[in-house]
Amino acid sequence: MIFGRKKKAADEDLDQFEDLRDDVEAQAEADEFEVDEFDVDERPEGGPYDRDELDDPEGAAQSRLDLGSVQVPLPEGGQIQVEMAQDGTPQAVHLVTEHGRVTIAAYAAPKSPGQWREVAGDLAESLRADQAEISVQTGPWGRELHAVTPNADLRFIGVDGPRWMIRCVVAGPVGSAGLEAPLTAIAREILAGTVVNRGAEPYPVRTPLPVVLPQMLAEQLIAAQQQQMQAQQQAAQAQQTAEVQEAAVVEAAAAAEAAAAAAQDHTLPPEERPGGSGSAMQQLRR
Repeated sequence: MIFGRKKKAADEDLDQFEDLRDDVEAQAEADEFEVDEFDVDERPEGGPYDRDELDDPEGAAQSRLDLGSVQVPLPEGGQIQVEMAQDGTPQAVHLVTEHGRVTIAAYAAPKSPGQWREVAGDLAESLRADQAEISVQTGPWGRELHAVTPNADLRFIGVDGPRWMIRCVVAGPVGSAGLEAPLTAIAREILAGTVVNRGAEPYPVRTPLPVVLPQMLAEQLIAAQQQQMQAQQQAAQAQQTAEVQEAAVVEAAAAAEAAAAAAQDHTLPPEERPGGSGSAMQQLRR
């Protein structure tokens, strides 16, 4: 009896998978998308993980870059690039590799899965409006979007979790974000090791979960901003000094020209001086 229930559940799961696959193919055909296969043997093990489900969440955070809402493993040789919002808060953290850039962000989502499917549809529509060549491809977590533009390749990978959704953006030169490209493999490895810290705060659906920089990174960023401000102030002061010096040179040149004209005026006879024709008696004698 137990075996029968398990077999029935497995059959239902298989039917759901086949229905999902049919939906993907139908959507791709309707949108003139290309659907590529992904080798199931290459499916990454592990995450993304939910922090509340980990046995040792503190240990997981120590081995990853803790950005508050997400904790991501750093790729070998990768660098960190912080994108700031207009109000001075961190908006996104990019992991830069030799092949391109990987950006992982978490969003609030409903308890039921399916948000990534909706987001992917909106992304596809927006990218097509920008004249990008779009294809829907099957990756380790299901649907992925691959966008080809004249100057860059983009790949969007999404994963639905418990009240959260992860969106991974892969960006690089043309040809760098293909289905089996090294940059894509790096992105999937990072995503598979990512931990999401959703928290208990209520957020509207699709709201980006807050990004919080580690103290050391925040201090480095503040120091870099201060250096940049000092450099800008020094450049402004140098420009102001140059303008003052230029004005002084022009003024000195004008004064020298006036002095030379005055000296020449004193050395000429009255009748040859500028604006004069000699004395009144000299003019009567003429």
